[in-house]
Amino acid sequence: MSELARCSSPRTRGEGARGPASLTWLGAAIILALWSAAASAQSPDCRAGLTSRQVAQLLFGRNIGGRLGVSEAQWRRFLDREISPRFADGLTVLDAKGEWRDPARKTLVQEPSKLVEIVLPGKPEDGERLEQIAAAYKSRFRQQSVGIVVQGACVSF
Repeated sequence: MSELARCSSPRTRGEGARGPASLTWLGAAIILALWSAAASAQSPDCRAGLTSRQVAQLLFGRNIGGRLGVSEAQWRRFLDREISPRFADGLTVLDAKGEWRDPARKTLVQEPSKLVEIVLPGKPEDGERLEQIAAAYKSRFRQQSVGIVVQGACVSF
């Protein structure tokens, strides 16, 4: 259904490594604007029996400061409290191995990750819910970014 995405997502090394809050809000505003444009532009023609929908992939790195910082139990609590309530109709969680280039050390970093795939319900608040999930993860686990990929798809359940 989709190509595997590599997300360049450097992690913070502590509170001082975060950028200004204004950049975070600006980034969120840009993503929401792009989300709105993409949602209306991506409507694939689907064959009989399939429905055109948007599919979101959320990419969550689990390292904090170079070592595993988000345990399976912590991940499960986050999923149960932040993701599942926002998308109660269902989702898929996959274990993954993420990669990103550390610009300071100029090295390739690999880390255990989670990939969450959601067939979006098509509500106006879908984009905002995705941003809320990303913001909660970044705040709770001191992450600089969460990858979000949204694309059109033909689905059937």
